[in-house]
Amino acid sequence: MVADALIYHPSVSHYLKFVATTVGRDKVLRTLQYFSRFLAWYLYRTNRPASTIAPFEATKKTFGATRKLMRVGKFVEHFRAAAVASDAKSMDPVVRFTAIGRQLGYAFYMLCDNACVLDATAIRKSSFAPRLLREGYRAWFAGISFSIASGLYSYYHLMQRAKTLTSSSSDPEKVVETKKLQKEINAVKVQLLSDVCDITIPSSALGWVELDDGIVGLAGTTSSLLGVWGQWRKTA
Repeated sequence: MVADALIYHPSVSHYLKFVATTVGRDKVLRTLQYFSRFLAWYLYRTNRPASTIAPFEATKKTFGATRKLMRVGKFVEHFRAAAVASDAKSMDPVVRFTAIGRQLGYAFYMLCDNACVLDATAIRKSSFAPRLLREGYRAWFAGISFSIASGLYSYYHLMQRAKTLTSSSSDPEKVVETKKLQKEINAVKVQLLSDVCDITIPSSALGWVELDDGIVGLAGTTSSLLGVWGQWRKTA
């Protein structure tokens, strides 16, 4: 009876829905990858022996390679999303432009990333891989920049709308609209925080800012946990 209660518990069903999604699995692996990156840096800075650091370095590299394999072909999804945004003529021009830029940035990043899979997995080394990886980081930085611009623009307009509404109003429609608006504002805030964390990764890899593995690892872990939380809510 106890076993049946556990097996058929709603939380178990929710978990199965979550791990059944590629995004869910990727976000979990990403969290472990970047947290391992932070731990490896921390242990090195505290003069721990190489034998203690090695498992976390291996985790970082292995999960990184695994995620690359999981992303093979994903650039098609982003190119299609860019095309859909381009065709959405009724969309706010700024939101539409930034959506196209974001999706194209992610698409070219994924394309370069996919081209480096054989090199990253040591199946076949390529002298072009470092350059492709660098171009991929540039595209990723551009995509995140468009996402941040879109987030700031959306946040500004949502706050302007919020000023015209009062939650204390006796009008039921306004109360419902206020609650809905607050959810949208919170979603934009979470996405902005995630983007700000993520942009440290390509900017650091390109050498545009001086950030050690500790900061990048924590930033990547934070954005990954936000991604896990978001995907968990979607599969509820």
